[in-house]
Amino acid sequence: MFVPRRGPIAPRDAQDLMVWPFFSLAKNHRTRPIDFRMGDVAIRVEATHEHGMATIWDADVLIWAASQIVEARDAGHPTSRMIAARPHDILTFTRRGTGKASYARLKAALDRLQSTTIATTLRQPERGRCQCFSWINAWRECSDARGRACGIELIVSDWFYQAILQPQWVLTIDRAYFGLTGGLERWLYRLVRKHGGRQVGGWTFDLPHLHMRSGLLWPLKRFAFALRDNVSRQALPGYTLTLFAEHGRHWLRFVRSPEDCYAVALRRVGLAPVDKSS
Repeated sequence: MFVPRRGPIAPRDAQDLMVWPFFSLAKNHRTRPIDFRMGDVAIRVEATHEHGMATIWDADVLIWAASQIVEARDAGHPTSRMIAARPHDILTFTRRGTGKASYARLKAALDRLQSTTIATTLRQPERGRCQCFSWINAWRECSDARGRACGIELIVSDWFYQAILQPQWVLTIDRAYFGLTGGLERWLYRLVRKHGGRQVGGWTFDLPHLHMRSGLLWPLKRFAFALRDNVSRQALPGYTLTLFAEHGRHWLRFVRSPEDCYAVALRRVGLAPVDKSS
């Protein structure tokens, strides 16, 4: 069993989870499947009526798990799909409250991650073959000899675990991500972080393609309206978004914002930059 370290570590995300529609972007109870196909990539996400589909906020648990496993791997420590954790550590890492309601929401997130099923052709050696899994194979609450709660144990899927063991398939994300409250802006940040990276010219997507990738049930018109709102607020940490029309289509361009010189200087002397997101 893998026991994560405590203390501040960099948040990491699996690239496949950042660019493909694996999660509901709505906070309401979704049971309608996501059925996505593009070229050789096929993804079907199904939910139970009891728990609903895992959301992009639930995915924070997977970001926490990926961050801990990558940190241990880079330090040369053994890792495992079975992870022992304190709910308090997950909640503080993901910038959640630590009251009774927050613990209840974490348990509900674990239930959705365990009950949501995914079938995908991604990372399958034989073309057209699918692998089926849930994000979490199982989880349970633990107690000590006196019956007092002492944490949880969870087992992440092998598909997810194999992805985060490969350095080229994991990216560090801005800790300010956890402060993003909207499902669309969270999804946009992850997509932008993967595709925008540090490229000078940024990256561009047309709106219908973005709409398809999001997995949202909204019509394109509503999606475009919500996207304009995100562009007007410029809420994504580290990136600047621009909407423009060209060749009869509407496009979204995202480029990396200039980095704060003071933050760069702090990193050079081994200090963490000032967090301006809170």
